[in-house]
Amino acid sequence: MIRRAMLLTVLKENEIRYLKGRTLCRLATASKDAEPHVTPVIYAMEGEDVIVAVDYGEKKLKNLRENPKVSLVVDEYRPNRAVMIQGECEILERGKEYLRLQKILFDKFEYYRKNPWKEGESPILRIRPTKSASWGI
Repeated sequence: MIRRAMLLTVLKENEIRYLKGRTLCRLATASKDAEPHVTPVIYAMEGEDVIVAVDYGEKKLKNLRENPKVSLVVDEYRPNRAVMIQGECEILERGKEYLRLQKILFDKFEYYRKNPWKEGESPILRIRPTKSASWGI
């Protein structure tokens, strides 16, 4: 696991603010053979990290086990603005850090509070940005 103190800031303050105010992104993964796969997912922010819950058996989880590199975009058409992130994904399935990130998701989304899952039932992704671009914000 990468230590936080060693991480460089990738996102600008206005990008973080924009991302914290939204709930839906399009997450792109790729298999070990570079076959792309894009899906809409809801997310929460923890500092610069993007936090996403997924289900076992999903194509994106299979891809991430083969290739941890991801890209995602959060955008709007009117006004035209967006943040694009490239990064590395860590898959968490159990433990204190898993439970801490699960709480962040439960705090943000009523749906998760009404339909909770137990530790180990649904992996959590932590996406750490390595590059970003934005426009209109």
